[in-house]
Amino acid sequence: MVKHAFRWFDLSLRGCRGSVATIGLLLTAWLMVACAGSPLAEPSPSPRLTLTGTLIAGPTPPSTPLPMPTQTATPLPTATTAPSPTPTPTHPLMVGVMREQHFPGSELVIEQTLARGSNYDRYVVSYLSEGLMIYALLTVPRGPVPESGWPVVIFNHGYIPPDQYRTTERYVAYVDAFARNGYIVFRSDYRGHGSSEGEAANAYTSPAYTVDVLNGMASVMAYPQADPERVGMWGHSMGGSIALRAMVVTDTVKAGVIWAGVTAPHPTLIDHWARRWANRPTPTADPLSAAHDWDAVIYRLDAVEQNRAFWEAIDPFFHLQEISGPLQIHHGTADASVPVAFSEMLHASLEEAGQRSELYIYPNDNHNLSNSFGLAMQRSVAFFDRHLKGIAGE
Repeated sequence: MVKHAFRWFDLSLRGCRGSVATIGLLLTAWLMVACAGSPLAEPSPSPRLTLTGTLIAGPTPPSTPLPMPTQTATPLPTATTAPSPTPTPTHPLMVGVMREQHFPGSELVIEQTLARGSNYDRYVVSYLSEGLMIYALLTVPRGPVPESGWPVVIFNHGYIPPDQYRTTERYVAYVDAFARNGYIVFRSDYRGHGSSEGEAANAYTSPAYTVDVLNGMASVMAYPQADPERVGMWGHSMGGSIALRAMVVTDTVKAGVIWAGVTAPHPTLIDHWARRWANRPTPTADPLSAAHDWDAVIYRLDAVEQNRAFWEAIDPFFHLQEISGPLQIHHGTADASVPVAFSEMLHASLEEAGQRSELYIYPNDNHNLSNSFGLAMQRSVAFFDRHLKGIAGE
């Protein structure tokens, strides 16, 4: 497992013990600045730079002392048995719990036929996820269908305010790059986004968006022109965290690409955003309450340290040994929304877990890799070509 995930680079828990953090409240506020715009042009390539972070093992959590034996009223003491350890409370975000769930999806229903792309068709479709009607953008290549069907890219968009989200807006150039290279592209409108039913959630405190993506993946895998054995996943920013979680929950995704992903372990996220939002009210609530209503719970760093079994159970970083396929990671050094250290940490952790990982760092580029879009997308397409189409390349 990833023994260093609780302490890495300058994001140490010691420097922020007792400071204020909340994944639901703080990350939601932060994500408001994590825009997801699509570059319109493809600038000249930037040089490739691969970085590997330095890892520091985290401290071993203190063991809980057993209670002293009690005395009875009889003359001779009665031996007592040490109490059984308190079981770790379950939560739907736990990787093990999600692995036990079934994500059947449903038949795709074409709701609207859109203007054609250069060599592909575009549709707005719907499917079911936990009884909710979820909408999605579907692109299908034109031309002779391969014998096994077209390979598929599951596309996970970053944070966009749910009430501003539109199926056909944002990420247009991103989707086009995969679609015109012979991939079915499927981009879910998470619940509460656009016309999708249900309430918007928090990707870091609820499994809802990942559930919608997994049900969408099952739906498109059953599409007649799709090859269910050749499925890749792409994610940007918040969508990168969804992609990582999906790839440790299911073994269906053969390869993944993450751009500027919010992919650090939970303690690092807590520590990082606690530093940025240090004037929030002092936390008092218990994050392990029966309700597990994290969006209403503010918790402390020491709560994480004292309940590591729980936090490790929900954190994809502690399940990287079971990730379903190789990852390619991209990040710009001038990203003002997500630290480049998050991607460096993920790359190093995957290598430590014995998994295949590629890391591309783009000097002076932003959260959307606007300056290096053409090069980053070229590498992303080539990565899927290698792992989904068997095409040799870089």
